[in-house]
Amino acid sequence: MTVIKPHLATAEAERPAAAPTSVGLPDIEVAAARITGKVERTPLVGSPSLSRLCGQPVHLKLETRQPIGAFKLRGAMNAVLALGEAQRRRGLVTASTGNHGRAVAYTARQLGLGATICMSALVPANKVEAIRSLGARVRIVGRSQDDAQAEVERLVVADGLTPIPPFDDPDVVAGQGTIGLELIEDLPSLACVLVPLSGGGLAAGIAVAVKALRPSARIIGVSMERGAAMAAAIAAGRPVAVVEEETLADSLGGGIGVANQVTFALCRDLLDGVVLLSEAEIAAGIRHAAREEGEIVEGAGAVGIAALLAGKANPQGPTAIIVSGRNIDDTVHRRIVSGANA
Repeated sequence: MTVIKPHLATAEAERPAAAPTSVGLPDIEVAAARITGKVERTPLVGSPSLSRLCGQPVHLKLETRQPIGAFKLRGAMNAVLALGEAQRRRGLVTASTGNHGRAVAYTARQLGLGATICMSALVPANKVEAIRSLGARVRIVGRSQDDAQAEVERLVVADGLTPIPPFDDPDVVAGQGTIGLELIEDLPSLACVLVPLSGGGLAAGIAVAVKALRPSARIIGVSMERGAAMAAAIAAGRPVAVVEEETLADSLGGGIGVANQVTFALCRDLLDGVVLLSEAEIAAGIRHAAREEGEIVEGAGAVGIAALLAGKANPQGPTAIIVSGRNIDDTVHRRIVSGANA
């Protein structure tokens, strides 16, 4: 696997990871049964334009159709429903770059629970306001996902809240993995999946499901050049700290946790490659989604499309692109569709 290694933060934050926890196909099947009727079974639609470009059948898995506009609802809903009643009633807390917080806030509202969402100042205002509109308490802390996570840990101790991790949790990974089950059901001949790669919950869950049901399929993680934490960890052979930077793919920002217990090992072992994209390439993916596919897609959701347009992924056989979210600021979207690269 070839990855580009982003600039690493200072090594003083690095420490040995805890013993990894695994997730298997049975966990994903349990999650699918648990969340049925509570999240959308999203469509897999053909893309004539991308199929022509690649000379292969290309399909878009539209997680933009979830009630919160992003795939994160699957993992959050599964994780909360897996809790005991006493844990739920203490109130939920999480750190988020936007979409996971929205998922936890939505889940809490549906189940009549309290929720506190901790985010850094780098989270776009439209995502912060969307979370507030769901009735969750919002705390803006620092300028990184690590800063927000530190606040979560403080609130767990101080207020007794129940944490719902954004990715490094077996129930969250299993929930995201239900996408993989749907891919195989809808496209049994699946040869390749292009999946946005951040903390690894989405990529790990899909990889577990798809590799179990169709071992020959290739799973390619796609991220941005600016602070791609999982790519840096795979390159280093261990979880490492990275410098978090502003990017069009803001939902892919943040670290994976230097004590990562679930997603690092799964991504390291199951991903067949990692592609990193420039900001201009991500912008091109957003534009293509709007102009050719008729879809409003945020930067993180457009990276699979962008990888094909940039010629950085060359699948052989039926391919699925995970279009992970639509929650982009309207002004930013209009600017990019009009031709800007940032």
